[in-house]
Amino acid sequence: MPPVSFHQPPRHPHAWAWVFIASQLAVIAIWWAWGWKAGLPTLAVTHLALVWATLRPQSRVLSPVLNRLPTGDRAVWLTIDDGPSDDTRAILDLLDAHRARATFFLVGARAQARPELVAEIVRRGHGIGQHSHTHPQAWFWALPPHAMRAQIDQAQSVLTFLTGTRPRWFRAVVGMANPFVAAQLKRHGLARVAWSARGYDAVLRDPAGVVARIERDLAPGAIVLLHEGAAHGRNVETLAALLGRLDALGYRTVLPEDIETLPAAA
Repeated sequence: MPPVSFHQPPRHPHAWAWVFIASQLAVIAIWWAWGWKAGLPTLAVTHLALVWATLRPQSRVLSPVLNRLPTGDRAVWLTIDDGPSDDTRAILDLLDAHRARATFFLVGARAQARPELVAEIVRRGHGIGQHSHTHPQAWFWALPPHAMRAQIDQAQSVLTFLTGTRPRWFRAVVGMANPFVAAQLKRHGLARVAWSARGYDAVLRDPAGVVARIERDLAPGAIVLLHEGAAHGRNVETLAALLGRLDALGYRTVLPEDIETLPAAA
């Protein structure tokens, strides 16, 4: 049988808008029929549902999102956000030492400033994903359509130029993808990726504590969220501790492309 692809760019990026419009027409009807005591709570629920869909990284309401790999093997997908950075070479050396592979979700402007690191990531056999152009972490979730388009267009252009290949995977900044992300992902054939295991290594300084948090959620097909270049300066130590723990637990690392090339089960 042909291989099964779980790379799923949005097919109907504006479906959420029609659903939301329908919900607001229902709110008007309820308000008209039963007054504000019924209409106001209904209005609040419909708006809170849209906010929840925006702020929850694993939500599929606004667009498809990959939360784990479809495999029963003891294999995980390491994903490393926010680079390239001063940590990149040390991270690559660690991955080599453990015969591990990862996908680096790169920030376009940072990649443009350090093209040699992007080339090194590719040379060593790792994947490249997109993580916006300037990483506006405070406001990415609320960007209007034109600003969202600029973030994704510019990063895609830079990373395609530097690597010679168009990125296929996208991670929203802080994982929060607002309603205007899907249309841009469809234009570029990008599929959104979240995670199923994280240790908050972007903010927590203790590698052992971060690894313990990740280990609680390890399972076959887990997508592990990691970072590089954090202000606390301990991302490399954290990765070293995690790779050692994965080895001890018998987990190997894979890229999604490795699994996509396998034939589907009969």
